[in-house]
Amino acid sequence: MSSIDEIKSRIDILDLAAEAGVKLRRTGRNHTGFCPFHSNTRTPAFVIWPESGTWRCFGECNEGGDIFKFVMKKEGIDFKEALQRLADKAGVTLERLQSEKPEQKEENLRLRNLLEDVATFYRHQLLQTEAGKPALTYLLEKRNLTEQTIEAFGLGYAPHSWDATLKHFTAKGFSEQDLLDVGLLSERDSGGYYDKFRNRIMIPIRDENGKMTGFGGRILDPDDIPKFMNSPQTALFDKGRLLYGLDRARKPIRAADQAVIVEGYLDVIAVHQAGYENVVSPMGTALTDDQLRMLKRFTRKIVLALDPDVAGQKAVLRGLDAAREAMDREEEIGFDARGLLRHEARLQADLRVATMPDDLDPDEIVAREPAEWARLIAAAKPIVEHVLDVLVSEQDVNDPKVKAEIAARIVPLIEDLPNPVERDSYRQMLARRLKVDERTLTGIKLAGGTARRAPRQRAEQAEVQESTQAPKASSVSPFRKMEAACLGHILRRPDLLPRLDRRLQEAGLSALSVTDFEYTDYQAILSLIQRSLEQDESDTTAFVHFRLVDELGETHSELLALPAPKGTDDRLLDEMTRQVLQMRRTVMSESVNQLRFLTEETQASELNQTAQQYARVLHAIDQARKRLSEYRRE
Repeated sequence: MSSIDEIKSRIDILDLAAEAGVKLRRTGRNHTGFCPFHSNTRTPAFVIWPESGTWRCFGECNEGGDIFKFVMKKEGIDFKEALQRLADKAGVTLERLQSEKPEQKEENLRLRNLLEDVATFYRHQLLQTEAGKPALTYLLEKRNLTEQTIEAFGLGYAPHSWDATLKHFTAKGFSEQDLLDVGLLSERDSGGYYDKFRNRIMIPIRDENGKMTGFGGRILDPDDIPKFMNSPQTALFDKGRLLYGLDRARKPIRAADQAVIVEGYLDVIAVHQAGYENVVSPMGTALTDDQLRMLKRFTRKIVLALDPDVAGQKAVLRGLDAAREAMDREEEIGFDARGLLRHEARLQADLRVATMPDDLDPDEIVAREPAEWARLIAAAKPIVEHVLDVLVSEQDVNDPKVKAEIAARIVPLIEDLPNPVERDSYRQMLARRLKVDERTLTGIKLAGGTARRAPRQRAEQAEVQESTQAPKASSVSPFRKMEAACLGHILRRPDLLPRLDRRLQEAGLSALSVTDFEYTDYQAILSLIQRSLEQDESDTTAFVHFRLVDELGETHSELLALPAPKGTDDRLLDEMTRQVLQMRRTVMSESVNQLRFLTEETQASELNQTAQQYARVLHAIDQARKRLSEYRRE
């Protein structure tokens, strides 16, 4: 993912609009309001499409774009400055996320190959050595794993030695620095290095594409600490951006339209072995935005099946009052109820919590009865309901002070929900469980003593809050992929652009323009390509390459990495024409539908005229597509 796509995935266009003072109203999948770029209090002709992260004004401005174009127009700055501002806002370091240079890519590939060799070494130690037998026995007898599962997940054993791994791989020609770079060594205070993982079951950790990134190690000796140890942060390993098992769980998650999150590696492995393969783990840390966004690409339905000692009453109570950092310990996942609700609202996901019975872990449940796992996941409860159940369990809800304490903890969670129907339903549920009048819950204060907004104020702001907590644009939206495919062809064959323009004009359509692209970085690159054709001082490819601002280098490299166009020039021209017509039709069709809706809502004649104009263009596009299709058949 390029830094530009990273920023898009972290910043919501709806949030930017809200910060600019735009009051939005949800209309189906989209949001409408008054344009912030010109004076208008009569016709709400400003539209945002959250799924693609783009906006458009159908009024006086007649402009649109992505988050970068929004900031550029709002602040009167250029793309480079807008990119830097939004990178700072998103917490993205542009230098860190720049695309790999050839030498960097080669180095990372070498380090991944080293990790693959290390995984093979650990696997040999587990399966073929006397020293590894206790670890193998533990996996087979204590964790009930089969030999096939152990092989499939590549499990291994790190020898009980300070330098076995170090000596083995330096003898094979790797340097100490290589081993340090992939997180396999620790540095002695007195100088030198020693093996980081010793006498541990080793679990290879791969990214979602199956590429090696590091290891997790579980103790065999109960006196060792910590119980689980991950690779340190390296160029390849960032645990906040990884989910263990996702490389194997991607297709099952899509098929089930549900992802289940468990606490540890061995839980993932055991549940997969039992036939439930839509399971992943965040490797012992509190869930991050990046991890949930990764899952959102495959499903919006997410169940947390945390171990009972973590998701139990004490963890929930701490999670309600304390900062997430208080729970972010290596040995357990923090259950932060309010944090999860914020995730749920922002991502428009369905987050639920499954309670593990009888103090059993997920691997113990599937060992006892695999079908029980399916029943527990199906019975998972929404976060607020789960917290309420935990708080009222084993407490005397007839005690007025207990009632007050539970209400003080639950009401803020309810008030954080963006959906008014859900808020009302949970207030009613809470009143029934506490056996109090629902009206007594409206004046509840936060546990820390801070008053909540009055219900009337909340109601007045409900629409705006609901809009600003809609989902962020996905990492790479389908429309961005469409634009990338088209621009990638043009970038590789800019000499066909004049013929493409003539073909469009012959069909009664305008020549290709930067306005055909919604995304600012693509607009900038197309503009350079067009300029390169207007000069004769240098080769067009060199002209584009040497005039790219640094921040567009990643995008440029990603476009060139797309599959190269094949076929004769005529076939390539046909494909480029088809792509441009498809892009225009997608935008125009969406715009016509939106304009018709706005016209019905506002009775604005100028919008009706614009809709009719767009409909005529849409008809011309369809005619051009039909002629292109007929030409191909001839």
